[in-house]
Amino acid sequence: MRRRSFLLAAGVALLPLPGIAADGSPSPPRPPKRPKRIVQLGRTRIDNYAWLRDPNWAKVSRDTSLMNPEIRAHLDVENRYADAMLAPTATAQRDIVAAMQALTGTEQSAPPVPDGPWEYYTYVRPGQDHKVHARRPRGGGAEQVLLDGQERARGHAYFRVTEAEHSPDHRLFMWAEDVEGGDRHRICVRDLETGSLSTTPNADAYGWHGIAFSPDSQYVFWIWRDPLSRPVKVFRRPARGGDDVLVYTEPDPALFMGLSRTASNSHVVIHILGPDVDEVRLIPASNPLAEPMPVEPRRPGLHYRVQEWAGDLIILTDADGALDGKLMRASLTQPGRAHWQDWVPHRPGCHILETLSFRDHFVRLQRAEGRLEIVVTGRDGREDSVAFDEAAYAITLAPVQEPGGGILRLIYESPRTPRQWLDYDMVSRTRHVVQQQATGKGFDPARYEVRRLMAPASDGEQVPVTVLMRKGMALDGAAPLLLYAYGAYGVPSEAEFSIPALALVDRGWTYAIAHVRGGSEKGRRWFLEGRRFKKKNTFTDFIACAEHLIKQGYTARRRIVAYGLSAGGLLMGGVSNLRPDLWGGVIAQVPFVDMLNTMSDGDHPLVPAFRPDWGDPLADTEAYDYIASISPYENVRDGVYPPVLATAGIRDDRVSYWEAGKWVATLRDHNKGPSPILFHVDMAAGHQAGAGLSDQFKQMALFWAFAEQSLIWSKGLK
Repeated sequence: MRRRSFLLAAGVALLPLPGIAADGSPSPPRPPKRPKRIVQLGRTRIDNYAWLRDPNWAKVSRDTSLMNPEIRAHLDVENRYADAMLAPTATAQRDIVAAMQALTGTEQSAPPVPDGPWEYYTYVRPGQDHKVHARRPRGGGAEQVLLDGQERARGHAYFRVTEAEHSPDHRLFMWAEDVEGGDRHRICVRDLETGSLSTTPNADAYGWHGIAFSPDSQYVFWIWRDPLSRPVKVFRRPARGGDDVLVYTEPDPALFMGLSRTASNSHVVIHILGPDVDEVRLIPASNPLAEPMPVEPRRPGLHYRVQEWAGDLIILTDADGALDGKLMRASLTQPGRAHWQDWVPHRPGCHILETLSFRDHFVRLQRAEGRLEIVVTGRDGREDSVAFDEAAYAITLAPVQEPGGGILRLIYESPRTPRQWLDYDMVSRTRHVVQQQATGKGFDPARYEVRRLMAPASDGEQVPVTVLMRKGMALDGAAPLLLYAYGAYGVPSEAEFSIPALALVDRGWTYAIAHVRGGSEKGRRWFLEGRRFKKKNTFTDFIACAEHLIKQGYTARRRIVAYGLSAGGLLMGGVSNLRPDLWGGVIAQVPFVDMLNTMSDGDHPLVPAFRPDWGDPLADTEAYDYIASISPYENVRDGVYPPVLATAGIRDDRVSYWEAGKWVATLRDHNKGPSPILFHVDMAAGHQAGAGLSDQFKQMALFWAFAEQSLIWSKGLK
């Protein structure tokens, strides 16, 4: 009552609280329509819920107490309604969390990786959420804790470490941490000899590949984000504290930046990148104060990345029409494009993803015929391949390696195989398992089966589908199935080991990943075929995968719950509009569903960068019309929709809360069936959900419990 009286005194138009429907269930919030007429490129549209965007958003994203009281009241009502509707799932949520914890086991650690005189490793203490970063003398000795994430998280509603690394001389440890939830980080540097800790005076550092030590360990390079959250400046400061010096400013708001060092420790690398362009600038180890010099000036359509090996620059590029990438070599003294020489030729369908250099060997991770493999090249030019024979799996290069050694550390996993850390001896060409991810005593991989299917798309393409199921499950269409996809920016959905997925399968579900166009599971062409004016392929691929799974007996219509996040949430909105009859439920996590309005916002931090992916509806009528034809918010129509759970983070500056809020309100306006449409806002987080393991398990348990409940709600839908 006190809050209600305050709002009335402030002259705020109160929104109705959830009421009680005739059947005794809570009634959904009905925010008022306040039509906003938008004229753009000669087109006119009406946005009934534009008012849900806080007009003071730039400040609100940093301090949510400044939010417009009416909007905040509406979000509170939405949360109460979602909580009330999901109250019957409370027991299921607790059971699912317990099942995930049982599958996880008590020991969560990564094996030590040797580097110089030390071995570096991480672990999570039993019952805790955040990693400890530690080291010990090589060959054994007392542990030294470098970063105790659990201790750093104490007292914060949100805490996430995004980057962490030790200095090349092993005397310092640095990390970027977010304590607000809005992806604005502070940088912390610990002196490992004195124990002293220095922290940036602000929280506006870019944490994703946004920090690096200089090769001589004397300086820290870091990226600053402007008030629109764009990474625009690189600074350098003495590693043990001191004034920041501006190193580089990026004038183009459409480009991102990343920092790293070459594996050989020869250079600091500033990588400037966008969807259709790359530029690499190098700072030599011999002079960390030098101006960063470009390898090859940016040119639209030319992508490249670099490593240093055997005294040469190794360039991974798509130059000369090498769509899936090739490797070229150049002298460090003449690194420009005119001096690049072919080394590993382009093979269509063989997508080179990543490279890593060692003293005597060069490693590349590539996807050939849809399957990941490692190729190791010696100084004599001899190549050896490392591959695996499961139906679907994932391989990654461990983030910490010993560049001067002959051992390659790999991480292998599959939907039924816990993560394995493998050492591959690049001289003897042998490999062995160093450590396997700990799991609960009841976990048995033999209880599960992984399959790779190919679903025929409407235009004849074959869309890969990864399936995780109980071994021996009958293909009679009876099982409920959760179908996940992302399908954007060329980001693949790898067949990884997932405790939440296993917990769902243990409850009688089948878990499937649709590797739709827009990702890169079948090479860069796969990405381009689900981009811009071909984006609808992502939607129709997902529908084709669902129909193929039904045809093959894995599930049935209205027994599928679709799940996607962020740009995958755009996919959820698209398939809900195109085929609402297929789904038993839809989970849209921080969904990009207000596509036309967002891409028409030139101040949005991501819009300039991703116009090549989506189009520019501010300047291009063709782009406007195409986006308008697929944007979920604009294309909700009268019909029978499945149950929907949409989520948002209040501090999210990538996909803001109002996107899901407007979409949900419109779905309720047009839904002619009884399905509930739910909207839940995390009042502490941004685009990333809570970083702690328990937070992640709670969120996934909420999703899985909603999935089960949605099949009850959707019974009888046409």
